[in-house]
Amino acid sequence: MFTPITLEQSRALPFWRRPVTLLFLMAIAMPVAFNTWSALLNNFVIEVASFDGADIGVLHTLREIPGFLAFLVIFLIIFMREQVLGLLSLALLGAATAVTAWFPTLQGILVITVLSSIGFHYFETVAQSLQLQWLSKERAPQMLGWLVATGSAATLVVYGVIVVLWEPLNLSYNAVYMAAGGFTVLVALFCLFAIPQFDGPTPQNKKMVLRRRYWLYYALQFMAGARRQIFVVFAGFMMVERFGFEVHHLTGLYLINLLVNMVAAPMLGRFVSRFGERRTLIFEYAGLATVFALYGGIYWFGWGVMLAAALYVVDHILFALALALKTYFQKIADPADIAPTAAVAFTINHIAAVFLPVLLGLLWVASPAMVFALAALMALVSLMLSLMIPRHPEPGNETIFARLKAPTPAQ
Repeated sequence: MFTPITLEQSRALPFWRRPVTLLFLMAIAMPVAFNTWSALLNNFVIEVASFDGADIGVLHTLREIPGFLAFLVIFLIIFMREQVLGLLSLALLGAATAVTAWFPTLQGILVITVLSSIGFHYFETVAQSLQLQWLSKERAPQMLGWLVATGSAATLVVYGVIVVLWEPLNLSYNAVYMAAGGFTVLVALFCLFAIPQFDGPTPQNKKMVLRRRYWLYYALQFMAGARRQIFVVFAGFMMVERFGFEVHHLTGLYLINLLVNMVAAPMLGRFVSRFGERRTLIFEYAGLATVFALYGGIYWFGWGVMLAAALYVVDHILFALALALKTYFQKIADPADIAPTAAVAFTINHIAAVFLPVLLGLLWVASPAMVFALAALMALVSLMLSLMIPRHPEPGNETIFARLKAPTPAQ
């Protein structure tokens, strides 16, 4: 469609057509569709399709299957440029979000959720790859923080509209889903046709890449995926089921998260730059273990809604520190491995996601507190793994054990 240009050549383009602008536009468009879908999901499925904990577990298990199959991106980029694949995936996410309310049955919701998930996971795989290819190691933590803040700002506008206008205008699920999904589709098409295609500094390997020296990154990704499922699936569901939150209540809580992220994310990027990935991830996982243990206390000790809401906000702040996992990999990776490893990492991240939601959905029916206790244990495992990250990761120094090996002669 376009003749690709290099990152160096892109500096001569108008600002609105440069690679960094594309990254920011994608960072705006994706959360508008995905977070609108997420914000309305629990109320939508409970009110329209009478979901219980087991049903929501099945839905999220199916939603994660495309994430488990993210390694297929490696084969798609043999025939299609990463940038094009990412934008087409973004358009699919938007289109699926737009028509979500057209299928108000269990089967319909499951089918449209799978389509939405294909768009989301393939977009996220490519977006992460492009970020790490196009951003220098020195700028990456700060820029990743700003990208998170930008996405939060865009979503803030959408959620603000929901909170302010949901009741006065008697908004329907269909109207909100159509508006958010349609916006994302339009942005994706604009980026596809108005912005040039860019070549990264290093051609990417277009085959499956599994390297022994990346083992710690793979392990951290696996645990992050397992732990994240419990928060994504059950934290919001708890707010609706236990405390009776309505759409505008839950969206109001999301608004607080977004405001905090807008301020905190750039600061977190600077935190990673200053203190390094090791200290950042240790802090994140210790905090998450505490938060999940306190979630369990809500059920064991009958703690109230204010604590639950506060934990929900803290949870979001800590998850933003996950950008340190991206920069850790960027520092240890062969530059040609970024695209295939991003795809493999998404698959590893979603191994547990395929079976955990449905199993934990059944456990939730028996004991919600035990679900959060398991999450706390998973966070502690991640904490132990993060202690193996060296203070200055780089190729050949991927873990603290690398220094125990005999030095390899320079090639």
